[in-house]
This record gives sequence, structure tokens and C-alpha cells, in this order.
Amino acid sequence: MLAEILEQPEALERTFRAEVRKVEKLKRTLARRRPRWILLAARGTSDNAAQFARYLLEIATGIPVSLAAPSVFTLYQAKLDMRDALVVAISQSGESTDTNVVLERAREAGAMTVGITNEPRSAMARMADIVLLVRAGREKSVAATKTYTGQLLMLYLLAYALGGKIRLDDVERLPGWTAGALTLEPDVRELAGRYRFMEHAVVVGRGLNYSNAFELALKLMETCYIVAERFSSADFLHGPIAMVESSFPVFLFAPSGVTWPGMREMLAKLEALRAETLVITDRSNREAQAMARHAVVVPVPLSRKSHSPEELYTPIPYIVPAQLLAACLAAEKGLNPDQPRTLSKVTRTL
Repeated sequence: MLAEILEQPEALERTFRAEVRKVEKLKRTLARRRPRWILLAARGTSDNAAQFARYLLEIATGIPVSLAAPSVFTLYQAKLDMRDALVVAISQSGESTDTNVVLERAREAGAMTVGITNEPRSAMARMADIVLLVRAGREKSVAATKTYTGQLLMLYLLAYALGGKIRLDDVERLPGWTAGALTLEPDVRELAGRYRFMEHAVVVGRGLNYSNAFELALKLMETCYIVAERFSSADFLHGPIAMVESSFPVFLFAPSGVTWPGMREMLAKLEALRAETLVITDRSNREAQAMARHAVVVPVPLSRKSHSPEELYTPIPYIVPAQLLAACLAAEKGLNPDQPRTLSKVTRTL
């Protein structure tokens, strides 16, 4: 898992270089056949990438987006009118049975289909009208890391292809920002010991980083066997914050930008409760660092040769310290994150 986390800048660079021409061609196709709505189908870590896509695509393109409920197709055998829809299936292996059923039924119902996968010979790659390949190389660890960030990068490119307000120059900078985040490894490794005996936690994000709250929680559950709940900051204040007391572990994704005022309110409440708070932000958010008297702040460093990313481009570099924390914490607990109990790399469900 740790080795694959460290491979991410190269994997992202490779994916961008190999797929950008195909995306330019797709952009011309979608200009002629612009969808009225988009449906996303995925499971597991890929479903967290889909959560990100829902925010990104609606923000950047103005096209309504929904997340598929695969059982509508697989168990209830419902037939939906999918004309004028773009259906995007996301799967690391391309072999997720229910995700592929959604893709197949969507094609039959008149939708244009896109498959995003790391496996060019997979069932999904054979089935989709358009295949966008994550070029992460084989992922051996059960805990997906480089395929998750590869999927996020591919979703930026899809938003661009849909005519969204995405700059390719900024997408091209993502590998460098990711490399900057990886320099946190020694600090995160030292920090992991602080949480060695943690059994439960809450992870909070909002907007574009809401998906990262789901992804960190999933990594803590599957690699460290920690009961980890995930919330948007708005939902957390509507009730679940009542369970927080002194030393209760809470992890926040807190970039500068439109979500920061709400996260600032959240951090102030957690500071008053003396929660065991860890804040993932970046060095440009000095207000977060100044406020956190009782919190641990992980400021993501960015390459000196690149501009600091606006909030739109923070999810990939922000997930890196979270991935490192899960991998290092598993080691602290004497667990093998590459082979979590009862799990396998490919999960097939209906």
C-alpha cells in the first residue's frame, strides 16, 4: 500500500499524457451530443470517486448529476428512460458485476456510456461506448490508493470534455502537487503513533473534499479496523456532533475557499470541546493553523515550481496524507493493510 501511494505522481502523469488526446476527441463528440443529465455508477473506493464527480461535474458543467442505486437495475429489474443521459461507470478492476449491469442496461435504454477503469481488458472496457483508462499500473494492495487518485484525475478530464470550467494546465499540475504532499510521509509516520489505540473516529469534509471524508473513513475501516463515520460539516452539526467529547478523534479536510467558513465554525466548536482533532489543510490557509490550539494540523506543502491550487484542485493532494496515515497506522497496530481480513481485490455483488 505504501509503495503504491508513493507511485501516484508518476501514475497521474502517465494517465494525463496517455489520455488527453482521447479526451479532446471526446470533447468534440460531446459538443455534438451534450447530455441533459449524468448518472454515475460505482462501488467501494470508486463510489467515493463518484461522490467527487457529482460535485465536480455539477459545479464545472451545470449538468445535473445523480449517483446510481445498482439494485434498482439488478434486483428490482426497473427499466428507466435513459435517453439524453451520459452514464459513467467507475471501477478499478472493471469487473464489478452490478456496476457493469448498470452500464449494460443504460446502453440498452439509449444512454451514451463511459467506463473509467484501470484494466483495459476488463468486462467494463469491452462494454462501454467510450473507455477512459487510468494508467496506474497493477495495484496489488487490496486498499486502493493510486487508482482512486487516477480516477479523480480522469474525472477532471471528463469535466473538461463536457465543456466544464476546467483548465488543462491545472490538471497537468496535479502530479506535482501530489509529489509535494508525499513529502509529508516522515511527519505522518511519526504522527501515526498518536492514534495507535484509536477504535473509533469521525471524518468530516464538505463539497469537493466530501468524497475524501468517505475515502479516509473507508481506509481506516478496511486497513486499521477502526469504526469510522463520515459526514459533511453541515450534517455533522445537525446532530452527530453531540457524541464528541474531550479526546474524541475527529479528522477534518479544511481547504481555503467557499467551504472554509463552515469548517472554521466546525473547528471552533471542536476546539471548545477539546476533541482530538486533526486538520488536513494547506500552507496557504494560515487561519486554520492559527486557530488550532488543541488540534494537529497537517499543512500540505506544494511544489515551489507550481502555483498553489484553488479549492477545485485540492482533493488529490489532500487525500495523500490521509492515505499515508492509514498505511502508517496499520503498521503501528501490527496489521497488514495489503491483505485486510475477509476482503479481496475484486468484489462482485448484485
